[in-house]
Amino acid sequence: MNKKIIWQSLVNALGTVAYIALIAWFFFNGEKWLGNKPDNFFMPMLMLLLLVISATITGALVLGKPIQLFLENHKKDAITMLFTTLAWLFVFSLTILLILIK
Repeated sequence: MNKKIIWQSLVNALGTVAYIALIAWFFFNGEKWLGNKPDNFFMPMLMLLLLVISATITGALVLGKPIQLFLENHKKDAITMLFTTLAWLFVFSLTILLILIK
């Protein structure tokens, strides 16, 4: 397995985890910043917009380079990068789960 692919997949996974942590931090502190306001039309709208933006950003981080490699006819490298990135994300998920269990 190409070491460059492993490192690139680690960077992509770390970027994804960092983005998720940023959004989680926003959710965790949202009431402090926005106050306890009554529900209105704009809150679901904000959440749906955030969902679309998040799906785009995380999709680009996880799928961007593998799709580029695939389109450049480096299919084996593309599959390797995709599954290596997913493996890193799985490792980070397990690490967070272990921290929560402790």
